[in-house]
Amino acid sequence: MNTHRILLVDDNHHDIELALTALDDAPERAEVLVASSGVQALQLLREARAAGTLPDLVLLDLKMPQMDGLAVLDAIRAESGLQGLPVVMLTTSGEGRDIHECYAHGASGYVVKPLDFTQFREALRTIQAFWTTLNRRPRTH
Repeated sequence: MNTHRILLVDDNHHDIELALTALDDAPERAEVLVASSGVQALQLLREARAAGTLPDLVLLDLKMPQMDGLAVLDAIRAESGLQGLPVVMLTTSGEGRDIHECYAHGASGYVVKPLDFTQFREALRTIQAFWTTLNRRPRTH
C-alpha cells in the first residue's frame, strides 16, 4: 500500500494541531508534512521534487503573513515539476472575492474551515480521501 503525502501549509499553530489530529485518525493514513509559512512550503516542495517525493496534495491557508496563500499558489503553478500538484485552499475566508481569486490563480479546490471540530475532521477526511485515493492524476515520471 502506498503511503500518501500531504503538505499542510498554515501559520496558525492551533489550526495545524487540529488538522493533524483530524488526519491522524483518518481511515486512510497519510504522511503529513507541515510548513508554517509560504517560504517554508516552497522550500519543502522543491526538496521533495528533487528527492522524487512530492506530496499528493497541498492544503494551503490563504491568510498568512509575509507570503500569503495566493503568492504560494502562484509560485507552485509557475514552477516546473510543481504545476500539476493538487492545491486545495483551506481557509477561514468565505469571501466571494477570495474564492474567485484562488480559482483564477489555479486552485484545485476551496474549502472554508468549519468552526466545529467534528465538521472540520469530516471535511479533511473527505478532502484526503478524494485527492489521495479517488482522484487520478497523470504520472510525472
